[in-house]
Amino acid sequence: MIKRVTAALAATLFLISAQAAQTSWYAAPQPAWGQGFALPMNVPPSVAGQTVRETLRLSAGGSSVRVVLSNRYGTAPLTVGAVHLARTAGPASASAAIDPATDRALTFAGRPSVTIPPGQDAVSDALPFAARPLERLTVSTGFPGTAPLTTFHWGAQQTGYIAAGDLTAARTLAGSTTLTGRAFVSTVQVDGDGGTVVALGDSITDGNGSTPDMHRRWPDYLAERLPGIGIANAGISGARLLSSQMGVKASERFGPDVLDQPGVRAVVLLIGINDIGWPGSAFAPADPPANVEQMIEGYRALIARGRARGVKVIGGTLIPFRGALHRTPFAGYWSPAKEVTRQAVNAWIRDGGEFDAVVDFDAALRDPADAARMLPVYDSGDHLHPGDAGYAAMAAAVLQDVPAL
Repeated sequence: MIKRVTAALAATLFLISAQAAQTSWYAAPQPAWGQGFALPMNVPPSVAGQTVRETLRLSAGGSSVRVVLSNRYGTAPLTVGAVHLARTAGPASASAAIDPATDRALTFAGRPSVTIPPGQDAVSDALPFAARPLERLTVSTGFPGTAPLTTFHWGAQQTGYIAAGDLTAARTLAGSTTLTGRAFVSTVQVDGDGGTVVALGDSITDGNGSTPDMHRRWPDYLAERLPGIGIANAGISGARLLSSQMGVKASERFGPDVLDQPGVRAVVLLIGINDIGWPGSAFAPADPPANVEQMIEGYRALIARGRARGVKVIGGTLIPFRGALHRTPFAGYWSPAKEVTRQAVNAWIRDGGEFDAVVDFDAALRDPADAARMLPVYDSGDHLHPGDAGYAAMAAAVLQDVPAL
């Protein structure tokens, strides 16, 4: 349904500027879910009369910055009273402190506040700001009224903070509580012509199992090796290729999460492990087993959409997961039959000849003594998600297998 908005409000919507731009940081929006699902949301149902402060680390730098707020899955208008951007102060890990000398208020069509219609995003005006590659920035967002977290990001791998009142310009947040997800802030864009590479995936791209607050997901390591290129991490924990629950299915988010990124030139597609692992587990106990041909058709549809827009589509093989989530409420995530499916999918990704390039994450992480399991030195401990060393190996695999990225 096309929404009617005023010309002034339309100017705040997420539009690509005529000036060369790239996405320097991204957290893919996802819809809230009900209490009947296997995992809690781990964020409050709403914020009201409060400030939310979130830290992020850029990939590429630039001389001006735009911040995008998302109400993509909202059911009501989202009113934001104020948004401030500053350099993060304090330790290299978690910190609610900012450098007040760098604090700047953002505007939207020249105004300090914005109301975002349901189903829409809002992009700030360009803020002159000398953003350095790989530096940490803090976005502080004030909500004067009630703002339900119907659009959020579950796996932040970064501590956020919530405090009462409008403290968007405060040096630190006294009396704050912590936030383990992300609320409404989805994108930071910088001016630049290095282009954007999107990592579209699930919790393995989102960085589950990495050290929180230390930027050790595989797209983080990739950003360290590719100066000048924007890396947009569009991983969503629990995301699937063909079905929706923790994030909508890949075909529904390929447009906003990939094709709509400014300067997008390539996408690394690593998704499908949850399509295989979820059925028959506590995540999706009634779902039928994954169908290899259906998964292949799902990949083909994404490849076609990317190529139609001149975007290079790079396939990533699914990593080993024997024993995943064993002795947890999600036991049954792996089985010998599911391993057969993974191997069949990987054979098509490697040898089907349909992707523009292939990154063999499976080969990079598997145990030579048992191809169904991850090498222990790369395993976070749950046998599904890599740890820091595993994510570093994944970034190295991208550069080895796609040197022209």
